[in-house]
Amino acid sequence: MWLLIAFLLGVFTVGNGIVWYEPQQTHIAVGGTSDQIIVVWNTINDTGDTRVIYGAGSKFNQLAVGNRSLFVDSGPERRSQWVHKVILKGLLPETDYSYMVGSKDYGYSNIFSFRTWPSGDNWSPRLAIFGDLGNENPQSLARLEMDAAAGMYDAILHVGDFAYDMEVDNARVGDEFMRQIEPLASRLPYMTCPGNHENAYNFSNYRNRFWMPGDENKQMYYSFTMGPIRFISLSTELIFFLQYGLVPIVEQYKWLERELSEANKPENRAKQPWVITFGHRPMYCSNDDNDDCTHHESLIRVGIPFLHLLGWEELFYKYGVDIAFWAHEHSYERLWPVFNREVLNGSYDEPYTNPKAPVHIITGSAGCKEKHDNFDHKVDDWSAFRSDDYGYTRMRVFNGTHLYMEQVSDDQGGAVIDRLMVIKNKHGSYPEYTKPFKAAGDHLKKIWKTWGNIWSEIKHHLP
Repeated sequence: MWLLIAFLLGVFTVGNGIVWYEPQQTHIAVGGTSDQIIVVWNTINDTGDTRVIYGAGSKFNQLAVGNRSLFVDSGPERRSQWVHKVILKGLLPETDYSYMVGSKDYGYSNIFSFRTWPSGDNWSPRLAIFGDLGNENPQSLARLEMDAAAGMYDAILHVGDFAYDMEVDNARVGDEFMRQIEPLASRLPYMTCPGNHENAYNFSNYRNRFWMPGDENKQMYYSFTMGPIRFISLSTELIFFLQYGLVPIVEQYKWLERELSEANKPENRAKQPWVITFGHRPMYCSNDDNDDCTHHESLIRVGIPFLHLLGWEELFYKYGVDIAFWAHEHSYERLWPVFNREVLNGSYDEPYTNPKAPVHIITGSAGCKEKHDNFDHKVDDWSAFRSDDYGYTRMRVFNGTHLYMEQVSDDQGGAVIDRLMVIKNKHGSYPEYTKPFKAAGDHLKKIWKTWGNIWSEIKHHLP
């Protein structure tokens, strides 16, 4: 009986001849240069070709052809869909473009639009920054979309954790989330990094859905420039999901040092004085959930316990990272300039004027089904301000010396609940700091159990 029913259903489906060629989940990212835009969308069935028709203003007088690849989700149904990618090149600066995505034989999407960035390095980028945005309870999304429609931003940084989770229900939750963010992500370069909620099937949903500049090999880290800023996007998750390999941890560390060294060359620092990193799990936090950032010597900060190998904080300090954005904690926290758990303010009265260490911002409260993360009752010396309101961060870099940030509370109707101006008259390596990293006693033993004796396995890959 069941075999007969299954057979009849199969015949009925084939007989209906239903196919799904309509483009969906359209989003964009900046390309390898500021005059390029990467356009990505999905279709359920193969459309035979991949193309974007576009033009300045309301004209559609240009055509760009790209490629497509089959993405098969690893869930029980093995659902498949086609991911299309086209790179628009030679775009004019400060120009409004209209575009439609699709194929010659099966038609195009609705009309989307974006505005290109100014040319050169001497302009003032504006961004919205957040992490941990879900398909369920995406509380900040409506306000972000209104901000974007009003022309408030030039790009978005999504600092990990999408949909909660993209692989759920054989990736249908991921599909719906990508449709949810389409009004925002089709208008503004939607720049990303992976979070822990993307880990299923070796991050396959993240790797297939998002195409970032310079990340064609899908290592999940990359960099790009935006006016006076060099952004460096990092994958904190390589460090925590060791089942996917140890070598990528070392390779990312080596890449990060090369990238920071290159960024810190005088000729490059003159063009992009602000070096800003973003990665999902923070080095520091004062939440009460026993996450890595609550530990005295977090893995992101110091790397392998005892050995202090492959940690990022010393690299950030050595090469003069200005701002580090994080998420993961479902809250907002602004830190004083800090290195090795020591507050290194510019001065008592003006802590963010010529700070002597990087400034860390945790902005993971965009909204998801897991609600808020509570704070510890103890407030560490390096914690300057914290809130568990739903919301997101805005940033504007005015020039090579002044950078402004503010935190928007969606719970309070869009009120700005925190703001700061970072002023740096000189960028680059911080003054040499000689205090050794502080040991954390028995707590290191707990972390060591997580890592095991991996040094012997990875030392051959170090330079």
